[in-house]
Amino acid sequence: MAGSQPPQAEAERPAVQVSSRTVFSGERTLTAPEPDLGPGLVPDTRLKMDGLAFLTSLPVASMAAAFLDPQYRGVLDKMAYGNEGKSRERARVALPQMAEDQITRFVAGIDRCLIPSGHLFLWIDKFHLCTGIGPWLEGTSLETVDLLTWDKQRMGMGYRTRRQAEYLAVLQKSPKRAKGVWSVHNIPDVWSEKVPRSGHAHRKPVGLQAELIAAVTSKGDIVIDPAAGSFSVMDACRRTGRRFLGCDING
Repeated sequence: MAGSQPPQAEAERPAVQVSSRTVFSGERTLTAPEPDLGPGLVPDTRLKMDGLAFLTSLPVASMAAAFLDPQYRGVLDKMAYGNEGKSRERARVALPQMAEDQITRFVAGIDRCLIPSGHLFLWIDKFHLCTGIGPWLEGTSLETVDLLTWDKQRMGMGYRTRRQAEYLAVLQKSPKRAKGVWSVHNIPDVWSEKVPRSGHAHRKPVGLQAELIAAVTSKGDIVIDPAAGSFSVMDACRRTGRRFLGCDING
């Protein structure tokens, strides 16, 4: 499926023929400023630092896009499958867990850093998809504008049905608009891509993230990730000619 392939080079993408009366465009008119980064904030490296401190150190309204993949404390609190700390789940349980109020602070910090009409791609699981993420957005100018389903092509845990998907909420900072901001219009909202089992316990699909980065940023833009985990977003930035700036508490 197309989801397992590297994104097309921007020059190779077919031109999008649209009327000036539509909200769609194959070109970006939104530009991000060149941020004045403090000492130690080196793009395209694996920074080891606290994510909230990282966000605080970034200039206000300076980034076009961000990713956030929280390690949800709520999942471990509410769903005891009986295999926590055993076999492959050792790595999952060992990861630093985020309480709801901590996730809210991460979202607020990203909102502060995004330029107007910038995007946050927020990874959520089925539990939070059903219960809602509204409380995390209170006090921000972020609004949910889309949702993607990642078919992982392998089954995971579950009391009743076994989980085979994760979800990516697409949030946009006001003013909400698509024309001149989102430039790629052939990304399916169900994306099939398998990631390696080895390494980090919560790897994310580089191919999908690369397509989204190409859609909402321009060459040379910086994409941030304050809880980078396996640093898959950095790999996606390399594929698309963008710069990555992010950190993980474990480096």
